[in-house]
Amino acid sequence: MCHVNAALTPRARLRLARLVVEQGWTHSMAATMFMVAPRTARKWADRYRTEGTAGMLDRRSRPYHSPAKTPEKLKRKIVALRWRTRLGPVQIAGRLGMPASTVHAVLVRCGLNRLSRIDRVTGEPLRRYEHDHPGSLIHVDVTKFGNIPDGGGHRFVGRGQGRQHRVDTAHRTGQRTQHAEPRLGISYLHTVIDDHSRVAYAETHTDEKADTAIAVLQRATAWFADRGVTVERVLSDNGSAYRSHAWRDACARLGITPKRTRPYRPQTNGKIERFHRTLSDGWAYARLYRSNTERHTALAPWLHFYNHHRPHSAIGGQPPINKLTNLPKHHS
Repeated sequence: MCHVNAALTPRARLRLARLVVEQGWTHSMAATMFMVAPRTARKWADRYRTEGTAGMLDRRSRPYHSPAKTPEKLKRKIVALRWRTRLGPVQIAGRLGMPASTVHAVLVRCGLNRLSRIDRVTGEPLRRYEHDHPGSLIHVDVTKFGNIPDGGGHRFVGRGQGRQHRVDTAHRTGQRTQHAEPRLGISYLHTVIDDHSRVAYAETHTDEKADTAIAVLQRATAWFADRGVTVERVLSDNGSAYRSHAWRDACARLGITPKRTRPYRPQTNGKIERFHRTLSDGWAYARLYRSNTERHTALAPWLHFYNHHRPHSAIGGQPPINKLTNLPKHHS
């Protein structure tokens, strides 16, 4: 491939050099014809004399020797400090007695310039993975949202008005705590996301019991099957519903292999954890809802927008539904 800023391609360089070497053109005449400097014409003519056609190709611009290059031993010290202590470039530079700009350059080359790329527990670079086709692995989890009182919650109407709405809703429903405080309850959102495509499925329920989780899994696998996706594995955390024999037996009936994350390691299920944050920002707390029912009704349209229209940065800025076309034997 020719250098992006090169005035001549290898083919044009060869023509220029042959005019000078084989046909006796002067460097100035050849340079004028190809609209380059005479010294450029001289360079390619000299290379043609010594190297022939092979000399017309681009050469690496990197120098053969770099006396000021950071030694490998020092690079390893920088990386080790970043992993073990999570210090910034300025602090690392102070410990090693070197410029902070050099430390930053080393961290950029090693992919450690952002702390978000380092595992918080081990201090090692994050290992990202993606299964090679839709349905190879789905992630399941449950996230909780406090119910919204009639009239709207305090996030939009303010603390005082939100408190009054809670009281009015509790008076209507009769739900109060043991200390007579108004109780609104919790909505449990059961979520499912495909590892390869990031296509998501979700349902709202009043609990997170095994029977509910199994029913969600059954409907989710049917939903994916309608779109040509066969679920092979399911990854969950270590919640009681997912550790139950009922969950194991339900997966066996569906022909799915159940897998669980390591305890206290939510990063393993990070795709669905990140989806929950997107869900909170884009749906749960995105606007004023006058009731809990109104928010639940808005879930389906938002999921359609997420799956079919919202660009996803982790899959090249395309909507998740676009990656469902990459199915095994889809084009055979």
